[in-house]
Amino acid sequence: MPASPPEAAAPPRPERLRPLWIYAAIVLATLAAYAPALGGGFLWDDDAHLTRPALRSLHGLGRIWFEPGATPQYAPLLHSLFWIEHRLWGDAALGYHLANVLGHAIAACLLARLLRRLFSGWAAPAFAALLFALHPVAVESVAWISQQGNPLAAIGCLAAALTYLRSDRDRNRGPLEAVAPPERNSVNRSPDASYVVATGLFVLALLSQAAAAPLPGALLVIGWWQRGRLSWRRDVRWLLPWFVLGGAALLLTAGVEPAFPGDPGSDFGLSLVERGLLAGRAVWFYAGKLAWPADLIFNYPRWTVDGGAAGSYGFPLALLAVLAGLGFLARRMRGPLAAALLFVGALSPVLGFFHLPAFIFSFVADHFQYLASLGFMAAVAGGWAGREARWPRRGAAAGRALALLLVAVLGALTWRQCRLYRDPAALYGASLERNPDAWLLDSELGNLLLRRGRVPEAERHYERALRGNPSYAPARRNLGDIYLNTGRPGAAIEQFKAALYLQPDSADVYLNLGNALGQAGHWPEAIAEYGEVLRREPASAAAHDALGNALGGLGRWDEAMSHYERALRIDSGDAQAQNGLGAALFHGGEVGGAIVHYERALQLKPDFAEARYNLGNALMRVGRADAAIAQYRQALPLEPRWADLHFNLGEALSADGRMAEASDQYEEALRLRPDDRQTEYQLAVALRALGRNDEAGLHFARAAALAAP
Repeated sequence: MPASPPEAAAPPRPERLRPLWIYAAIVLATLAAYAPALGGGFLWDDDAHLTRPALRSLHGLGRIWFEPGATPQYAPLLHSLFWIEHRLWGDAALGYHLANVLGHAIAACLLARLLRRLFSGWAAPAFAALLFALHPVAVESVAWISQQGNPLAAIGCLAAALTYLRSDRDRNRGPLEAVAPPERNSVNRSPDASYVVATGLFVLALLSQAAAAPLPGALLVIGWWQRGRLSWRRDVRWLLPWFVLGGAALLLTAGVEPAFPGDPGSDFGLSLVERGLLAGRAVWFYAGKLAWPADLIFNYPRWTVDGGAAGSYGFPLALLAVLAGLGFLARRMRGPLAAALLFVGALSPVLGFFHLPAFIFSFVADHFQYLASLGFMAAVAGGWAGREARWPRRGAAAGRALALLLVAVLGALTWRQCRLYRDPAALYGASLERNPDAWLLDSELGNLLLRRGRVPEAERHYERALRGNPSYAPARRNLGDIYLNTGRPGAAIEQFKAALYLQPDSADVYLNLGNALGQAGHWPEAIAEYGEVLRREPASAAAHDALGNALGGLGRWDEAMSHYERALRIDSGDAQAQNGLGAALFHGGEVGGAIVHYERALQLKPDFAEARYNLGNALMRVGRADAAIAQYRQALPLEPRWADLHFNLGEALSADGRMAEASDQYEEALRLRPDDRQTEYQLAVALRALGRNDEAGLHFARAAALAAP
């Protein structure tokens, strides 16, 4: 008997397709608004947050989870995501930016899904999701790779809230939602299973960002808003474990997160009263930026909080007055108070009651209010939807048009703001125009300019940074490096000593201080600093190299040789150690061995000018002037202002009988180092060999004058 033909599938119902279109619109709008950010690079602190080499193995992944302090913050889910991303696209910034933007879009879709449980229809949820997705205050969290924890935590919080609401409905045999009917064909899960899943999602949110801690308070506010009351059995007892988890996450983060250089510590210079004043002002600041997103900058000015100034009390008193007024209004309308409580509660971890290292340079930041903006957008959309439902048809159409216009304007502002994040120099420069006292950005701009080879500009920005914060050790260290590399060892020594006073455990600064002392000719003091480095880091090849150089500067070549050999045992690919070992052998009379090590250094580092110079000297010692000339000539483009290099090339050319070329090199050496007796004499010899006796006599006379006491 033939089988009956299958029934024709019913066409999909439009209301079933509507959410898909809404989600697609949210994702596409987000991608369009954040398109400029996809071409951006890395910003301040990204190098600290992205997976460092020591953590890129499976063992490193374990350290991320089980070794607090292995990462800048204990956020193992976030850093596991960075670990996976590094496996996928390495150090390519595009992949990280795309992950941030897509995470933000997913969070917006989840917001729409959550609000659909709380409101009837899709108008308010879609509007709120688009406001959140396209508001420019979110740009700092989405376009800055280091803040990937914000979208990740938002996804975890919204998913946990959705699952908890389902669990609450199932536990109490009725919908939590007073407005929206239960969804058709919803999955019927046991209360225990839904609650456990919701708790697990909340834990994942906390492992992404401790700022997710206020979520249980937000769920209590939602429950009160919907029903007008809270009960121990239905609400509080289920969320009490979440409060404990959130508090533990905040305490763990505060205990693990490293202090910022110059950070005064957990009190950050404010009394309890002043922290309350700061919190009141911060709430109004964040609400203002959401309501009118103008003058958004990467580093806002750091406020002065003075408990003795009467004007400082205006912000918290105004906030308390508004909350009191909304509390009175809640007898008839609970929504406004609920929205205010959601906003203030979500901001609570960043208002100043908990210490944040970032407070050393600013008490507020756009990325601090990323999670808090969810409730703000929901309140705006809910208020709009409530009004729109009571308008006549033409008014409702005008309301929808205005809502779309607002979304478009916010998207355009986000697109414009993202363009700044394409280039760190543009971002830092724009922020410094509005906040000239942003010493941190001066320092970061100095770092950027230094990497781009714009040394004088970098030096100016470091000096400005130190005028703003003399206790900022990284700027002192970097400024010292500039002084050292531009031949100002005395100024470099001053900066390195100041940096060590601020950060006495920095082995790198001890090393650079030793280099500066060596450049100034203070070899015994340099040796003491290198010894301090090796006491702290015995396996530092760079310290053994530097100590070998210092001992060589004192003529103690046998001791120097032992340190070069130790450096090579630590790192066989250390070109500096190969060159140093060659120098030790050369001064010990083993020229053949020296040549071998100079050549090894150049195999490791072909653009190593000093090794080429040394190899040229060794080749001259064994009578191979032609080979020495080749080495000197290859070194010249690398160090065109090295007087000794020009002089020795002149000596090699003279030994090879090429006196015209030799005289040119002697003249260049004299230009770089005037009044050098030996160069004057050798130039005179070369000129006499060329038959230019008058010029030769002049230089002989100058050499004699320089030799006179």
